[in-house]
Parts: sequence; structure tokens; C-alpha cells
Amino acid sequence: MRGQEQGRGQGSSGARPCCDRDRGSATVWSLGAIALLCAVFGAVLALGHAVVVRHRAAGGADLAALAAADHWAEGAAAACARAERVAAAQDVRLVRCALVGEISDVTAASGRGPFAARVRARAGPAGPLPDPPSPRTRAAPAAPLAAAP
Repeated sequence: MRGQEQGRGQGSSGARPCCDRDRGSATVWSLGAIALLCAVFGAVLALGHAVVVRHRAAGGADLAALAAADHWAEGAAAACARAERVAAAQDVRLVRCALVGEISDVTAASGRGPFAARVRARAGPAGPLPDPPSPRTRAAPAAPLAAAP
């Protein structure tokens, strides 16, 4: 009986010859899956970094525009210098600063290379408040609905 068991398609090593070509394929598939997961993880990290850079630029631009609008009475040069200081404190670069009356228009940039972001912000006094609605005459209340039978 023992001799018959060895003759059932098993080689001298005891492994089945039909499956010898699959040996080690799990290692290759595992390495492929790990490489794919690393690539996806890298893409997610890059996207997160791009979002952080854009938010940093937006925050710096908003604060620089508010600083310039707050100091408009000192002149455009002084207001833009104040905006430059605020932008530098926020770790962004002031790209453009313009004042038209009391309204400041500022562009700030953050990041380098493919992760650079430029954001424009405007600030100034609030516009005039709309006139309150005029008192209207109240319409007569509607007749109550009839109850269903």
C-alpha cells in the first residue's frame, strides 16, 4: 500500500507536480499589494499637504487684507507694509497688495513647487445696511379650512 501512495502523482520530494509552479506566488501578490497600498497612501498624503497649503494661504491672505484695510488711512504704502508683516507672521508670501479707497485687495501665496497655492482676498468696511422694510398693512387673516366630513 505504501508503494501505491507514492505513485499517485507525487514526486520524490513529496510535493505535487501540478502545483509546483504556484510556489512563492503569494509573496509576489503580497509585494504587489504592499506597493499599491504605499502608492495610495502617498497620494493621500500629497492631497492632504495640498489642502493644508491652500488653507494656510487663504488664512494669510484674509488676515493681510484685513490688516491693510484697517490701516487704509495711513496710505497705500503703509497699509501694504502692514499686510506684508501680517502675511510673513502667517508664513505666507504677499504677492500683490492694492488699496482702492478703504478696500484692500491682497493676493498671498504659500508652498513651493507643485504644492504652491495663491489666494486672493478683499477686505473693507461693510456696505450700507439696507433700509428696513416699511411697515405693511396686515392682510386679513385667511378663513380657516373647513373640516373634512
